[in-house]
Amino acid sequence: MSEQVISEIQDRNRRVEMDKAWETSKTRRGMIAGITYIVAGIYMSSLGVGNPWMNALIPTGGYMFSTLSLPMAKKLWLEKFYSEKDAV
Repeated sequence: MSEQVISEIQDRNRRVEMDKAWETSKTRRGMIAGITYIVAGIYMSSLGVGNPWMNALIPTGGYMFSTLSLPMAKKLWLEKFYSEKDAV
C-alpha cells in the first residue's frame, strides 16, 4: 500500500473514533437531556399543563434511563445474536 492510502485510512479511523467518542459522551447525553427538558417544559406550558417544569422531568428521565440501559442491552444482544463464531 502507498503512504497516501495508509494516511487516508488513518485519517478515516481517527474520524470514526472521534464520532464514536461523541456518540457515547456524557456531554452529548447531558445536552440532549437539557434540550428535551426545555422543549417538554415549553410545550407543556403552552398546553396549560399543571406544573409543566416538574412534568417535563418525565420525558427527560425516560431519555436518561434509556441511555443508561443501552450498554447492558447491547451486551445482551451481542451475546445472543452476534457471537464470535459469526464474526469470523
